[in-house]
Amino acid sequence: MADFDAIVVGSGMSGGWSAKELCERGLKTLVLERGPDIDPAKDYTDMLDPWDKKFLDRVRPEEANRDYKIQKDVYVFFESTKHLWANDRIYPYTTAPGTEYQWLRGHHVGGRSLLWARMSFRFSDHDFGANKADGIGVDWPIRYADLEKWYDKVEEFVGVSGSMEGLGQLPDGKFLPPFEMDCAEELLKSKMAEHFPDRTMMVARVANLKRATEEQMALGRGPCQARNHCFRGCSFGAYFSSNSATLPAARNTGNLTLKPDSIVHSLIYDKTTGKVSGVRVIDRVTKEAKTYTAKVVFLNASAIPTASILLNSKSEKFPTGLANKSDQVGRNLMDHVAGAQVYANIDGLEDRYYYGRRPACGYIPRYRNYPEYTEDYKRGFAFQVYTNRGSWNPNNAGIGADYKKQQATPGGWNITLDTYAEVLPNPENRVTLSNTKDQWGLAVPHMSASHGPNELALLQAGSDDAFDILNKAGFRDIRRGEVKPTQPGNRIHEMGTARMGRDPKTSVLNEWNQAWDVPNLFITDGACMTSSAIQNPSITYMALSARAANYAADLIERGEL
Repeated sequence: MADFDAIVVGSGMSGGWSAKELCERGLKTLVLERGPDIDPAKDYTDMLDPWDKKFLDRVRPEEANRDYKIQKDVYVFFESTKHLWANDRIYPYTTAPGTEYQWLRGHHVGGRSLLWARMSFRFSDHDFGANKADGIGVDWPIRYADLEKWYDKVEEFVGVSGSMEGLGQLPDGKFLPPFEMDCAEELLKSKMAEHFPDRTMMVARVANLKRATEEQMALGRGPCQARNHCFRGCSFGAYFSSNSATLPAARNTGNLTLKPDSIVHSLIYDKTTGKVSGVRVIDRVTKEAKTYTAKVVFLNASAIPTASILLNSKSEKFPTGLANKSDQVGRNLMDHVAGAQVYANIDGLEDRYYYGRRPACGYIPRYRNYPEYTEDYKRGFAFQVYTNRGSWNPNNAGIGADYKKQQATPGGWNITLDTYAEVLPNPENRVTLSNTKDQWGLAVPHMSASHGPNELALLQAGSDDAFDILNKAGFRDIRRGEVKPTQPGNRIHEMGTARMGRDPKTSVLNEWNQAWDVPNLFITDGACMTSSAIQNPSITYMALSARAANYAADLIERGEL
């Protein structure tokens, strides 16, 4: 008899959803997390006063260069948050010569659901049909209609604040009221309506509670305080994380068992049944080996560890890794790409200022190669929009009335359009296992990934369009940053290493995120993605996880698993 009905590997964005749905369907569920548990009172630093932050909240250079060689470049890496990012010395990986991969991650309960930017955009039919339309990769086995009700379910539980825009390329959903635009964004919106009626300026949809529902408050969540401290953990539970929402909901069922400090070594394949029977685990602290068994296994470790676990799970039937008859495990590693910013100054708003903070930036959704494919390059891009007014400068030299007036006057308004583009699936961008071993005896991931000419073309087109938008808006001192693609992995949206598809010869998973080769194995993290689209992918991971978990529960109820 199995120890559990279900095992979920990973407690982050998708793992929390898998666990919640399986537990709520009555399945005794074990969640394995390789990192330690999180204590909000100790590990969240959103209530820390500035004068209580060590070293002015800067990580000492010798420590950063020794232990956080990769993570130190994250824009939210501070002395008070470094414990939420992986120690690169303890958790190494390797890269192929001539390529660089910036793997930004955290090992703890909740994973990167504590660290994400919370942007929550649905994929559209245009996105699900993109591979088929241009012959890149393989066709998604689902379309928007298959996921729509699951997007609805996820958004209502998560709490996504956003505006209804009626855009085919960015479907509306079940939203809380949006956060407000500032006057500079409103000005850009009016200018775009005048000069570019096919383009939309909006506030990004974010998983921050503009107001909390009774269900959310019952889990201990409250409305967003707009403090801009999200990356420090949220003591109010105002932004969605596994720790504030899905794991508490799973725990309330009485069906959840959570085991932190549990590093998954491999999955156990039973050739008699043709299924996985369980999971081999190494205790992170004691290094003791353990085995847990279950009727069904969900891999939600994130795209790179999920591929690594499969590749390490070799057997007589699967000599190159579990569920890898297609040779697609580890391939098609994708991210998003940025690296084309255009800046400008804004006149005419000197009598206006903004009050407080907001957990969302402005956003201009994709409009190129939509609804028809008309460009020389494939796919498209969107803009993240940042506006603010320059700070008062307390260090100016001077004396007298003019000096006092200058000290009481803020700087001018400025705006940045930051291009955010899709990355094409490429089987040569991949994860394999290195000859290097970590301290637990596991082969560390080896990444070989680079951006191609299409990614560069998208960024160049974005830079050109951003200049055009700001110029026609009448803004001044328009300046272009160098068009230089960010490193693969830099956008923290790795995906694609065990893709869904319509054919077991060219994909790892079917339309239900179920492994073609192993019927009781499901993968619903970023590994399952067939293309990257432009949108931040987390809300799609969640919807796929909820859908697959309920499908698996149905199979168990019918005695088919």
